[in-house]
Amino acid sequence: MNIPFSPPYIDDDVLFEVEDSLKSGWITTGPKTKALEVEISKISGVDHTLCVNSATSGLMLVLKWFGIGPGDEVIVPSYTYCATALAVHHLGAIPIMVDVKPDFTIDPDKILAVISDKTKAIIPVDIAGWPADYDTINKIICSAEVVKLFHPNCAQQQQLGRILILSDAAHSIGAFYKGKPTGCLCDITVFSLHAVKNITTAEGGAIAINLPKPFIGFDVYAQMRLMCLNGQTKDAYTKTKVGGWRYDIILPGFKMNMPDVCAAIGLAQIRKYKSLLLPERKRVAKLYQVEFSKYTWAQLPLLMNGDTESAYHIFALRINGINETQRDAIIDEIALHQVAVNVHFIPMPMLTLFKDMGYTMENHLVAYDNYSREISLPIYPQLTTIQIKYIVDAVVVSYNKVMGV
Repeated sequence: MNIPFSPPYIDDDVLFEVEDSLKSGWITTGPKTKALEVEISKISGVDHTLCVNSATSGLMLVLKWFGIGPGDEVIVPSYTYCATALAVHHLGAIPIMVDVKPDFTIDPDKILAVISDKTKAIIPVDIAGWPADYDTINKIICSAEVVKLFHPNCAQQQQLGRILILSDAAHSIGAFYKGKPTGCLCDITVFSLHAVKNITTAEGGAIAINLPKPFIGFDVYAQMRLMCLNGQTKDAYTKTKVGGWRYDIILPGFKMNMPDVCAAIGLAQIRKYKSLLLPERKRVAKLYQVEFSKYTWAQLPLLMNGDTESAYHIFALRINGINETQRDAIIDEIALHQVAVNVHFIPMPMLTLFKDMGYTMENHLVAYDNYSREISLPIYPQLTTIQIKYIVDAVVVSYNKVMGV
């Protein structure tokens, strides 16, 4: 049996939407992208969402819109994919890395210790589909002592009057935190629609806007839309209208827009996300829980706690009592059973790029512990019960062989 790690969900509805886009003669940003923005807004509990060409672009776009640049600091967890920090780095700002909790998300207790008068934003990351502790983070940035430290240097920062909370929710579309959907838990949320995500557009991302008053959501959406289209006052679709050729460039933007031919894939998927795709991912996760609960060495990920619920993006199994070398050996054994697994993530200070910048693992002990024992198992709607049990058996047999059980 050969089981891939995360194939995309492509059915007849996806094929129809893509074909419809191709036959329409319009394949770049247009009506399907707009329709996808509406659907993501609904699932996220916000009024305005902007689709872009990747989640990394989305993070960069938001940070740029908020006036973040050289000399500024942005707090990020050390346990995340490199794009979280690279979005900060590419704008000339400094990623300030802090440790995480055993649930993989950023540790709020570590945030307060590194906030300075240079801090302009915090990027919590929802790992594996599990939301970060947004209530505590919101309380920290709204506390009098932290607000007093904030020194705005542009109109947007002046208007907000405090540190921006920008959620990297690449893993968590459809998750809930204390009864509220991801997307409306903080100021702005960025989702990933990459090929391996719960909803995909092959490549893509989405920015859910949830800023407090006096911000006007549509105005922020419109400004970011300009920024993702080179600062051009008309998109290509509008320019094709009779007499609509004339345009202007009013700000130095990027080229980050999502094309309709990509949006079509996500549009077909999101329409059945709550009714089919997400429940099927939950089914897989629940069966893993049942099967692995038989083994004391298996540390199961958080999936539900009260009215907080995962998006079931990754099943992050940790194995008690092993080290990194043993974990790697177990993965090698699992591969012999033709089961593709992964690790989420190598902590950023361990990566050459960041080590060369001076980051070290000295203050990231929980991040290292999480990483050193973690194996990400396949989790997607197409998995059958037989395949899931085969995966579990492969892990158990591999553990027993490496550990000499």
